[in-house]
Amino acid sequence: MTTIQCISPIDGSVYVERQTASSEQIKQALAGAVSAQKKWKNASITERQDLCSIAVDVFLSHKDQISQELSWQMGRPISQSPGEVAGFEERARHMISIADSALADVIPEEKQGFTRYIKREPLGVVFVVAPWNFPYLTSVNAIMPALLAGNAVILKHSAQTPLCAERLQQAFDEAGLPAGVFQHLHLSHADTESVIQAREVNFVAFTGSVQGGEMVERAATGRFIGVGLELGGKDPAYVRKDANLQHAIDTVTDGAMFNSGQSCCGIERVYVDATVFDEFVEGVVKLCNSYQLGRPDDSATNLGPLVKTSAAEFVRGQIKEAVAAGARALIDPKLFEADAEGSAYLAPQVLVNVDHSMRVMTEESFGPVIGIMSVSGDEEAIKLMNDSEFGLTAAIFTQDENAAIEIGNQVDTGTWFMNRCDYLDPALAWTGVKNSGRGCTLSSVGFEHMTRPKSYHLKTV
Repeated sequence: MTTIQCISPIDGSVYVERQTASSEQIKQALAGAVSAQKKWKNASITERQDLCSIAVDVFLSHKDQISQELSWQMGRPISQSPGEVAGFEERARHMISIADSALADVIPEEKQGFTRYIKREPLGVVFVVAPWNFPYLTSVNAIMPALLAGNAVILKHSAQTPLCAERLQQAFDEAGLPAGVFQHLHLSHADTESVIQAREVNFVAFTGSVQGGEMVERAATGRFIGVGLELGGKDPAYVRKDANLQHAIDTVTDGAMFNSGQSCCGIERVYVDATVFDEFVEGVVKLCNSYQLGRPDDSATNLGPLVKTSAAEFVRGQIKEAVAAGARALIDPKLFEADAEGSAYLAPQVLVNVDHSMRVMTEESFGPVIGIMSVSGDEEAIKLMNDSEFGLTAAIFTQDENAAIEIGNQVDTGTWFMNRCDYLDPALAWTGVKNSGRGCTLSSVGFEHMTRPKSYHLKTV
């Protein structure tokens, strides 16, 4: 066993300290999950729905404390933390509500003398590896459909957000979920790989970096199990000349700066029609200058620190490198008292005169910075949006829905937005292309990745 520490980005203090699971505890958890799943899969879908609904109720009963814990663990302003709790409820309730129809048998046309149908069988034990940036929203995407489909779940959460795993455990335990159906483990990186390789595990749902996804694929090599990977992005927005400009300014800025830019589907690069470029940039700069950077436990704060000082330094490095290469930074960090070199507190930044030779336009920043480029029209915007190793989401701002669909058909992305961004609709499939990963969560399609088809072919003699 080793010790993991959550160092709060608020003040650098040790907020949570936990021991990682021992090899014996891991062994017991895996065995318990296998045993519990054999019974759980035989529970009716209605019974699973009822218990999961109670768990959501229990979770919500602690929402105030959960919101405070979020702010201290990963730096989300307390004014915004309740939004994650609400988002958790929205996704969980939706998946619960559609489980019976999504998991129903598939029955083909009648054939005389035969009974035929396809049953959706649970996979077995699902290992969920969740990140710190949206700790409840990312984990619920996989946990809820996995449980509703009849699988057992073992959750490994980030060392930055250990209390999130414990809160979920509390909710399922108090709801009366059978022992072993949902468990959490605090694990080292090495033990995480060992669990992926364990014969008891039948599916891995991972959200994190590309490097983390590569680790998961290596660990799962030769096991012939399913792997779901959500690996982040460098998500673009395109503002056409016919856009409602103020709406585009407000929405893109929020999509880039919410959670201090620490969102896999946040806006990180923007392409704006040349005819409205100057007005758009002016509006974004004005809005960014109105942000209140400070301690997340201050209700006036709407821009908190990054999760770690090293993360802030990484973004500072991207900005400095871009400016050295000819980019122009439009925000004066001195206007933000909390901003300081060598700290996790980083002022928002808007860059122009950027291009795709700069890391800030191609490499995931995961911080409060956006580069904005002027484009001549749709063709150039499409080319630039597709010029990326990532493909999680992309957004267009226009009043022409037909044009939005036509352009969206040409953009390599998992989700295509019009006039919004940085949002997951639980009724729609959450998926990515290229280095943003593979697989799917949420929607009725998400259940397909947590089950396997089993065909029944019965002949009457």
